[in-house]
Parts: sequence; C-alpha cells; structure tokens
Amino acid sequence: MHINRVIDRQASETATRPPTEPPSVSDDTRDVPDEPRAAVDALAAHLTATAERPVPPATNRWLGEAEAIARDAASEGLDSETRRKRVQQAADLLDSAAETGDETADRHIAAAEQCCRVVLDSDGAL
Repeated sequence: MHINRVIDRQASETATRPPTEPPSVSDDTRDVPDEPRAAVDALAAHLTATAERPVPPATNRWLGEAEAIARDAASEGLDSETRRKRVQQAADLLDSAAETGDETADRHIAAAEQCCRVVLDSDGAL
C-alpha cells in the first residue's frame, strides 16, 4: 500500500543527511523537460507524485525504490556519472513496474520514463 512509501519517506527525511525535495510537478503529468538536469528533478517529482495514488502493492514497491533512487539522483553534490547511474537504476525499476490501474499514476510513470530517456540520451554534464 502506498502508505509504506509515505512512512518510509518521512523516516528518510529525518535522517542525518537532509533530503533534497524535488520540485513539485503540476497537475500536467506531461511535464518532461528537454534539459537533462531539469529532467532529473522532474523524474523525482513524477515518482513522488505516484506515492499519493492508489496503486497495487507489488507495483508500489517498484515505484518506491525508483522514487528513492530518483530523489538521490536529484540531490546536490553528485557528479554526472553517479547521477546518470542513478537515473539508469530508476529506469530499470520502472521497466519492472506493472500497470497501476490508476490513470494519473500511469501518466506520471510514463512521464518519468520520458525523463529517464532525456537524461540517458544526453551527452552533457548533469
């Protein structure tokens, strides 16, 4: 159930390393920036938005893992190689996630996958 991700996120926010909050995603789930660094932030925001949606528990676990990795990728202080590796890990987890049965969550997931492509297809620094 998505409550586990909310509780896990609250627990992680009290950890010693302060989290980087991804920018909020508007209700427009098609928000996919063309610029790779902005796409990393949007990836984290789209996956964070799925935590508020009713998705099956098995899919929720994949999304929760992808969200945690994407939030790490969006944090400050990472080099481009590490950031790109985190995005690839999130993309791999998204490939494992099944349809959610929730149209809004599915649109956020599709947008997150597009954000991954923007980052992974880029050659520049992140």
